[in-house]
Amino acid sequence: MSILIKNVYLEGDVVDVFIEGNKFKSIGRDLKIKEEEVDEIIDGSGKAILPSFVNGHTHAAMILLRGYADDMELHTWLKEVIWPLEEKLSEYDVYVGTKLACLEMIKTGTTLFNDMYWHFKGIAKAVDEMGIRAVLSSVFIDFNNPELAQKNFEECKALYEEYSNFNERIIFALGPHAVYTVSKESLIKIKEFAEENNLLIHIHLSETKKEVEDCLKETGKTPAEYLDDIGLLGPNLCAAHCVWLTDKEVELFQEKGAKIIHNPISNLKLCSGIFPYKKIKEKNISVGIGTDGCCSNNNLDMFEEIKVASLLGKISSQDPRAFSAKEVYLAATRVGYEIFGLNGGVISEGKLADCILVDLKDIHMIPCYNLISNVVYSANGSCVNTTICNGKILMKDRKVPREEEIIEEAREVMEKITSISQKRS
Repeated sequence: MSILIKNVYLEGDVVDVFIEGNKFKSIGRDLKIKEEEVDEIIDGSGKAILPSFVNGHTHAAMILLRGYADDMELHTWLKEVIWPLEEKLSEYDVYVGTKLACLEMIKTGTTLFNDMYWHFKGIAKAVDEMGIRAVLSSVFIDFNNPELAQKNFEECKALYEEYSNFNERIIFALGPHAVYTVSKESLIKIKEFAEENNLLIHIHLSETKKEVEDCLKETGKTPAEYLDDIGLLGPNLCAAHCVWLTDKEVELFQEKGAKIIHNPISNLKLCSGIFPYKKIKEKNISVGIGTDGCCSNNNLDMFEEIKVASLLGKISSQDPRAFSAKEVYLAATRVGYEIFGLNGGVISEGKLADCILVDLKDIHMIPCYNLISNVVYSANGSCVNTTICNGKILMKDRKVPREEEIIEEAREVMEKITSISQKRS
């Protein structure tokens, strides 16, 4: 597959971009490429080409629960509403929900997401069909139950053994939910399995004050100190939230090379806390951006997420220069690809051909004195005209193949959820 994008705006110039296979092959003015030898030609006039987004932490299939349980505190929300319902969702439900989430991400410019949810195979099937990239976690929750822990671990190993059969766009990771839902013994086994197989570990960490207080009470350590004591805090750890990190924990993150995914809107909506941007920035810790699940956000639009992330960084630092437009855009693109070990997030020859074309004629983009400032502070997902992932066009002129069918399938699953909800009430 080859794609030639002609006359597109890139970093202050108007160029042609040639994609061959899944990489950017050549970029420059008036490329001498025979159009009859190209599979697809896109007129980039009036558009800017930019790196596509990385949604660093989400639960994609929770899009089925958008608006289902709002205005609640996290732990009550999880225990009384979300977990009981999730037990009733089938692999097919999760497959359909993930397709709907992928559709929303494609339409808003995301080509890579880091997911943690049940029914791994259903999620993998959806990712395969939708053409997007994903880091998929084998979820682990045992509530200190040895039998449940053994069952989880056997499922994890079985999935890993099948990993080679999944699409190459899928990265396998381990997903211990949190320190308050996974036993110490299981966390140690997860660490050992990750080390043996060079796997990423995806975990919720220090999301609420209650989590920190409970961890101190039970272990005598804060969550990050506890993970470090176990040996889990390292360069392969991707920790979501981290809004209650102490100065000592921030130093541990720097020392051990662990990564953080900032989820500003979810943290605000659940009233979990404010991300300590300034002290994390000072230690040069890698920070990506994520939406969290659609039930606590309530969308997957990374344009919204980066704007709120930047604004929160400014107000929490008491500095309008903090978390600048350029910095937050890099966090949601290039840094995201680096965190997940992929050669992308940059429009450059030899990099993975994951990108978006933004409509410069969209009302949100006019006037355009500074493209990245517009993208961060005024644009939204509807400004994305075209989305390309792995050298394949997933959306062109705002149209994704089969999107009406995907939406209709989701509506049918939502009828089942409505029925469950009525019984609960």
